[in-house]
This record gives sequence, C-alpha cells and structure tokens, in this order.
Amino acid sequence: MATDSTHLTATRVKTRGFVAATVSFVAVFAAGATPIPLYDTYRTVNGLTNDEFSLVAVAYFACAVFALLVLGRLSNHHGRRPVSIAALLIAVAGCITLLFVHSFLPLLIGRSLQGLAAGLASSAIGAYAVDTAPQRPRWLVSTVTTAAATVGLALGVFISGALVEFAPAPRELTFLVFAALLLGCAVALATRPETVARSRGAWSSLIPRLAVPRASRRYLPLASSIFVATWAFGGFFTSFGPSIAADDLGSHSPLVAAAVFASYMAPGFLGGFIAGRFTPAAAQRVGMTLVAAAGLGLTFASTAGILGLFIGAGVVGGIGMGIATSGSMNTLLPEALPGQRAGLLSVIYAISYTGSALPSLIAGQASRTISLPAITASYTILAVIVWISTVVAARNPSSG
Repeated sequence: MATDSTHLTATRVKTRGFVAATVSFVAVFAAGATPIPLYDTYRTVNGLTNDEFSLVAVAYFACAVFALLVLGRLSNHHGRRPVSIAALLIAVAGCITLLFVHSFLPLLIGRSLQGLAAGLASSAIGAYAVDTAPQRPRWLVSTVTTAAATVGLALGVFISGALVEFAPAPRELTFLVFAALLLGCAVALATRPETVARSRGAWSSLIPRLAVPRASRRYLPLASSIFVATWAFGGFFTSFGPSIAADDLGSHSPLVAAAVFASYMAPGFLGGFIAGRFTPAAAQRVGMTLVAAAGLGLTFASTAGILGLFIGAGVVGGIGMGIATSGSMNTLLPEALPGQRAGLLSVIYAISYTGSALPSLIAGQASRTISLPAITASYTILAVIVWISTVVAARNPSSG
C-alpha cells in the first residue's frame, strides 16, 4: 500500500509538472501573437509597410533559430526549469518592449525578443513537457510538441484582437495582460520538480550542433520538407494575414485579422489528435493533402476577395498542418533517448522556423512589386511540391 501511495504521489507531481510546462509553452507562443491584430493600426497610423512586417517576421524566426541552435541543448546541462523560466522572462521583456511601438525599431526589437523566447521555449519547455508527459494517450506528446505553438498563437491573437477592439488602451493592455500571465507561468514552473540533473558541458553545448539520433536520420529529409511547407504558411499568415484581410478581403477589424491568422493556427491541436488515428506515414500523406488543397483555396479566395472561403481554407490547412507535423514527429521521436530530446527538438524547430523565415523574407521583398494573391499562389506551389514528395516517399519508422 505504501508503495502504491508513493507511486500515486509521484505520478501526480509529474502530471502537475506536465500541465505547468504545457501551459507555459502555450503562453510563450500566445504572447508572440499579441502584436498581430495591431499591424493594421501600425500600418495606417505609424506608416509601417508590408515589407517591414515581413522583416519583423524574419527577425522573430531568426532569433528563434539562434536560440534553438545555440541554446537548444543548454537545458540538458543546467536543467529544464531554469532555462524554461529564462524563456518566460525573455518573453516578458518582449511584451514590455512592444508597449512603446510607434515606429519600426521597437516592433523589431520586441518581436526579436519574442522569437528568442519562442526558440528557447521550444527546446527547454518542450523537453520538460516530454519528460513529464504521461505514457497514455500515446498521441499526447507529439500533439503538445507540435500543436502547443500553433494553439498558443491562435489563443494569443484572438485574446489580443478582442482587447484591441473592445478594451481601453488597445496598444498597451494586451501586452500588460500577457506579461502578467508569463510571470505567473514562471512562478508555477519554479515550484515544479527538475527532471534533469545538472552536468558539465554547458559551455560546449553552446556550439551549434545538429543532434539527430542515428535511427531518426533517414526519416528527417521528408519530415523536414513537411515542416518547411507547413510552417511556411504559418509565416505567410504572420507576415501578410492582416494586410490580406484589409486589402483583399475588405475588413480592417482587429478581430477579423485575428480570425484570419487563427484560422490556420488554431486547428493544429485537432490535427495532432487526428494524427493519432493514423500510422505516421499515413498522417504525413493525409496532412499534406489537406495543406495543398487549402493552398488552392487560399489562392482563389484572396484573388476573389471571399473572406469566408479564405478563413475556411485556413482551417483546412491548419488541420492538415497538425496531422502532417504530428506524423513527422512520430517518425523522429520514438528512437530519441531522454538526453537526446532537447537536441532533436531544437533541430526540428530550427528547420521549421527557417521554413517560415526564408519564404517570408523573399515574399516580403516581392510584395513591393507583385500582388498578395500572387504571393499566396507561390506558397501553394511549395505545398503541392511537398505533397507529391510525401505521397511517394512517406515511410513508417521501424519501431512504429
């Protein structure tokens, strides 16, 4: 009986750690979406441009990649909790900086801090969630590691959109609310148990290294192409969603801008759940089929100016993203040992953020001369190419 009681207590403590890590993971990304409903205000009141918004998105993604490649294995040595708390505090600093956006530079600095926090959270808080996750249901870990970011972004943009449209001090209140939430998450994590013993090698871990377990490497090329194609659309919605809502879909409402952005981000959790019903390879094929179909719908909707179709296509694409990326995670994670998880997650997210950043950079410069519907079509072409590759090359892992 004593043994059973001890085991039950340990399970409860571990579960509380998982909940705290998951909420913190979501909160960092939710805070990262807070400026998006204000983009149209920044554009019309402060004169910011589409190519500046794309540069801000690139800075966000670049700082996230830096954190993943340079700081991604730090939690293996210093522990999950202190590095996770550092990520939350950096996100707080980003929110505080965004209180003072009246020109390009504060937005750039604030989004860069948010990107740094997102990258650090993706490895440290993500690994803490994996360490403390219950064994069942099996789909839970891959869903959290793939969908927490998109769900957080969707929640953040909707809450921010509502505060901007209906609450007082629309350019300040949303950032203060999320700064308080992030501080609360930091306190919660500080009271949870550590899952990794401190060890030497922290300085050497700062040297960028692609840490992919040998057994996972043969599945990485296809998984990488899926991460790039699906996250590229995430970058597209981040950079151009508010502008498309205003210029091509006829709405300047912050809530509509939030709905456009969240249409792709929010359904990721549902896609992760659905992926658990498929083998990893089938999930990759089904997910990319939905993403490619959604791209066609987005292109037509932006050309024709149909708001409902654009949002509906975004939802289909978001579900497809969740299915495809969860399937890809399930081809890569099974062989990773606890000491390899942070490094592997860092590689996965670095690939994903790069997949968001590079197309955003190219499309941002192209937006000076070509229309937003034409830019939408270019993202669709990328998705169709990856869909064809997935149909041909998807394979289940030997352990799956």
